[in-house]
Amino acid sequence: MKFNVEGIIVAIVTPFTKGGEYVDFDKVAPLAARMVKKGAAGLFPCGTTGEGHLCSTEERKTILEETIQGAGKKARVIAHTGAMDTATTIELTLQAQKSGAYAAAVIAPCFYGYDDVALEQYYKAVAKATPNFPILLYNLPSCAKNALSPELIHKLATSHDNIVGIKDSSGSMPLLTRLFGEAENGFAVINGADEQGYQALVAGGKTVVSGSSNAYIDIYSELYKNVKKGNLKKAWKAQLRLERATRLFVYGGGLGALKEIMRQRGFDPGYVRPPQRELSAAEKRKIAKGLEEQGLI
Repeated sequence: MKFNVEGIIVAIVTPFTKGGEYVDFDKVAPLAARMVKKGAAGLFPCGTTGEGHLCSTEERKTILEETIQGAGKKARVIAHTGAMDTATTIELTLQAQKSGAYAAAVIAPCFYGYDDVALEQYYKAVAKATPNFPILLYNLPSCAKNALSPELIHKLATSHDNIVGIKDSSGSMPLLTRLFGEAENGFAVINGADEQGYQALVAGGKTVVSGSSNAYIDIYSELYKNVKKGNLKKAWKAQLRLERATRLFVYGGGLGALKEIMRQRGFDPGYVRPPQRELSAAEKRKIAKGLEEQGLI
């Protein structure tokens, strides 16, 4: 069993109503369709960028179904199904398989600290519950607290046929280099840190998962296409442009800024869910100025 996606997978945002009380389901499928039209090879709903951990289990199920509908047959949907407990993770993963997702990505459970024995048992339980469904490990220790060690990744990859790859969002180039160097039997190493997209693609990565591509898929697509053509100088220029553009997110502290950038670049992605916050008028003006200076609006 292998993971076969090439291109940009957008870690798609979740639209909420004003104040974040409800998921704005009317916007989910159109947003998915727009990303596919813009060139997304895949969509990754309910991840970190999608505020998945701020959604209920039932909301996550419906978001996935709407995303699959919006994507149609032109892009593959990888459902983020990780949760704080094993039972919910399995429930979401089974639903992803039933709904027609291409694969599931499972982040390590957060808050409590777990050793490799506990994490192995967690992933083993998920893999065994869905034996004919591709599973990606998802490494994001800055949020999940529990880092996936290279030893654990190797053990899981070689012990379960349906654990087919890893989305590494650690931002660690040494770890990413080791993962590429030790990958075997078609195990997919997928970069999730936009700051090192160029490096990951040049190293042989076939795909990346990108949160910033909600707003900047045009830049990331340029980067990707030039790497594949061997135009590395042009690809590097696109990486530098992407890095500068992602700095605008810090103006508003993350997802509120990302959605505001999307809005200013031509599409309304809805609101964030508290405790995420919306931007002040001054912050919106600052982002507009930054986008103008970079020729992005």
